[in-house]
Amino acid sequence: MHKKALVRDLLKEKQTELTAAERKLSAVLLDDQLLTGLQSITRLAELAEVSSPTIIRLARKLGFDGFSDMQDAIRDEIGARMKKPLAKLDTPGDSSDHMVSRFIQAVSGNVNRTIERLDLAEFDEVAALLSDPSHRLYLLGGRITRSNAHYFFNHLQIIRPQVTLLDSSPSAWPQSLLDMDAGSVLIVFDIRRYEKELEKLADLAVKQGATIVLFTDAWGSPIEKHARHCFRAMVEVPSSWDSTLAINFLIEALVADVQSRSSDQSAERIAALEQMIGESRIFRSN
Repeated sequence: MHKKALVRDLLKEKQTELTAAERKLSAVLLDDQLLTGLQSITRLAELAEVSSPTIIRLARKLGFDGFSDMQDAIRDEIGARMKKPLAKLDTPGDSSDHMVSRFIQAVSGNVNRTIERLDLAEFDEVAALLSDPSHRLYLLGGRITRSNAHYFFNHLQIIRPQVTLLDSSPSAWPQSLLDMDAGSVLIVFDIRRYEKELEKLADLAVKQGATIVLFTDAWGSPIEKHARHCFRAMVEVPSSWDSTLAINFLIEALVADVQSRSSDQSAERIAALEQMIGESRIFRSN
C-alpha cells in the first residue's frame, strides 16, 4: 500500500494513531516538505529531538519495513515533486501511438484520479465560502497557472461583486495585502515548480486574517501549511509541461456551484452587464 501512497498523506492520515514523540517527528517532516527525512537516522533524531527507535516505529506505523524503506519512498516523492518539466522529454514513449490518443488517456486519467481524491464536503464548504458576498475574493496564479486564476476571476466577477485579480508583479501585492482581513479569501494556484513569492504572499495574507484556498498538484505546494482549503489535482501528461486541465475541471465545477447558490444575485448582475455592454457599443469604432 505504501508504494502507492505519498508519505506526506500517510503522515496526515495516521496522526490519531501516533504517540506524542511520533507526532513531534511527523511535524518536523511535514514542516520541511519531508527534506529532513533524507538525513541520517541519527541526524533526524537530533533535529526532531526524538530517539532513533521512535523514527523506526513511525516508519513501521506508516507501513514501511523500517527507516531506510521510508527514506527511499521520501526520496522518490521529493524527486517526483521537484522533477523539471523539461526532463520529461527524455521519457520514452510508444511511437506507434498518436500524441492525441496518448494525451486523451493521460488527461482522462488525471480528471478521474482528481475526482476520486476530491473531498465533496470540502468542495461544498468552499463553494459556500466563495458565494458569500460578505467575503472579498482575491485570486493569483503562478507562471503556469496564471491563466487558471484569470479564468476563474472572469467567471466569479460576473457572478458576484468584490472579486480582485492580483497583479502578476509582487511589487504590487502590498497594496492588496493592506486591505485583506478576516473577511478576505485568497485563492492561489501553485504547481511544481513551486514559487517562493506565492508562499510568502500566502503567509502574509494569513497574518492579515485572510482564508487561503489552494489549488495545487498531487504532491502539494508548500502553501498547504497556510491553506484552510486545498484541492490537489493530477497534472502529469506526455508533454514537457504539466497539464492544468484537471484544475480547470475543479474551477468550472465551482463556478457552476457558486452561481447556483447566488442565482438571484448573479442573474441581476448578468442582466446589468448585458445592458452595459449594449449601451457601451456607442463608444466602439465601426
